[in-house]
Amino acid sequence: MLSYRHSFHAGNHADVLKHTVQSLIIESLKEKEKPFLYLDTHAGAGRYQLTSEHAEKTGEYLEGIARIWEQSDIPAELAPYINVIKGINDKSKLRFYPGSPFIAKQLLREQDKLVLTELHSSDYPLLRGEFLRDKQRALVLREDGYQQLKSKLPPATRRGFALIDPPYEMKSDYEAVVRGVHEGHKRFATGTYAIWYPVVLRQQIKRMISQLQSTGIRNILQIELAVRPDSDQRGMTASGMIVINPPWKLEQQMNAVLPWLHKALVPEGTGHTLVDWIVPE
Repeated sequence: MLSYRHSFHAGNHADVLKHTVQSLIIESLKEKEKPFLYLDTHAGAGRYQLTSEHAEKTGEYLEGIARIWEQSDIPAELAPYINVIKGINDKSKLRFYPGSPFIAKQLLREQDKLVLTELHSSDYPLLRGEFLRDKQRALVLREDGYQQLKSKLPPATRRGFALIDPPYEMKSDYEAVVRGVHEGHKRFATGTYAIWYPVVLRQQIKRMISQLQSTGIRNILQIELAVRPDSDQRGMTASGMIVINPPWKLEQQMNAVLPWLHKALVPEGTGHTLVDWIVPE
């Protein structure tokens, strides 16, 4: 089933958290001159128009990036991420939102490589179009993203970052994420892996984390931002990032920036933030 379209949700609070973590990981990897591989298993369309019918129908970005866009005291940790957004918008109006592959394209260096996969028949051509002039660095594939965690790892440079961001349309996605990361880690144990997850039913996340712990993988950091308390009602109350082999300063960076993000995104103060080790090093 491939009915999910991120264009309905682009720029929401979950995207803000995900792309903050993504940009901080990329910036940390750039501190060493040696090239690295960026692998995006569920890349989406690349960029999204916030004035589109899809985005306007849900209006999720209004409680996400639009609230950040209005702030005058944006922390330095957010600068790489925010600068990418500013680069595709004029200063006065927020019309476009970059997906994770677009953010990676803007932040990566000439010597770094991108592998991007997307299966959706509508999103894949849009993604491919974003990278037509970047074929030296980027490989855009209409293939199963989880398979790339086997076939593209380890990278020749032995440095890499994989973002795993499935739609979780099916309950099996939660198990597929763990299997995919486990396969990738067996091939490339020193790589950085970042798993995005939605909190719809907390029990699903607890089960996924338990399965991840059972793999024996170590050095796993959890970062979470909730806009409402957990609920058994319909809808996403929180989202998070599970990062394997995080850059050494990511924990400190997120402890610094997450309270600010929560205050900006959830002015009423509901929900919570979390930065904690699932499995220490």
